[in-house]
Amino acid sequence: MTYVVDTHTLLWALFKPDALSQGVKEIIGDRAIGVYVSAATFWEISLKYALGKLELKGAEPEDIPEAANKSGFEILGLDADVLSSYHRLVKTKHRDPFDRMIIWHCI
Repeated sequence: MTYVVDTHTLLWALFKPDALSQGVKEIIGDRAIGVYVSAATFWEISLKYALGKLELKGAEPEDIPEAANKSGFEILGLDADVLSSYHRLVKTKHRDPFDRMIIWHCI
């Protein structure tokens, strides 16, 4: 089984692990399970940080990819094929563009 975490899950894993459920902690901690982070997550972090909507205690957005790697997350890069086919994602009530890109990246 593989998992792709959203932005909140990554930030909680790195900065507030007590905010995660025990089940999520077990999945993230199990090195036999593939736990991924979309590159779109780092874009969201950087954008929200620049807008003052996200505070990173003791870190800058550019520190997060390395911290994610050290914590066992694998980073999924975005390529032209994923980005150019994004329009194929079925429209739903869920409108957050970052979450929708992560969903499309998973598909």
